[in-house]
Amino acid sequence: MKRESFLNWIQAGTLAIPNVLLLNYHRLGVKEDEMMVLLHMHSFIENGNYFPTPEQISSRMTISGHECMQLLRSCIQKGLLKIEEDKDPEQLMYSETYTLQPLWDQLLRLLEEEKIDVEQEKQSEDEAQIYTLMEKEFGRPLSPIECETLAMWIDQDQHRSELIIAALKEAVLSGKLNFRYIDRILFEWKKNGIQTIDEAKQYGEKFRRHQYRRNETKSEESHSDFPYYNWLEQS
Repeated sequence: MKRESFLNWIQAGTLAIPNVLLLNYHRLGVKEDEMMVLLHMHSFIENGNYFPTPEQISSRMTISGHECMQLLRSCIQKGLLKIEEDKDPEQLMYSETYTLQPLWDQLLRLLEEEKIDVEQEKQSEDEAQIYTLMEKEFGRPLSPIECETLAMWIDQDQHRSELIIAALKEAVLSGKLNFRYIDRILFEWKKNGIQTIDEAKQYGEKFRRHQYRRNETKSEESHSDFPYYNWLEQS
């Protein structure tokens, strides 16, 4: 390889193409020939030519200038490409430039919607898990009122799924398996800023120790290995 040829390649630069675009352009309704036009447009813009002609673009491809113009028009109609007017402050003249910002905006919206879909799917799975665990612990199907209460915890009170499950376990451990007791636990956690499982665990252990000491003072009758904290006694 000649040194001059190698230097020419280096000076020609490289084009950074986001992998996320290559993986998702088909989901934006972009065809392969349109994609190639957009990539060449990206290359021209990166090298300082903000308004390449169809002939300049097609000279790099196997299509005519007329076919390139049609593809450019199609990209503009699909909201992938836009022509903007740019004012020169010195010459007081307007010039036209291409921008790929609409393409990046569409790609961003697609990824955001995908993220929302994934989160909603996970939420649905978490909710189904809560119902299953509830019915398993109660040993019966939940009543309509209980289902409504559970939905309220999730939708209205915005309790996280893992904290609802932790409150259920706390109720089982305390021997107070009913929705009123679970609701009180969730209320106390929210009032005290409990947001994680570890915080809920530490909070529960703290008050169980407090309840155990208070019960020892009042009576020596109970010798349970797992003394419980009565959340319903909290003010």
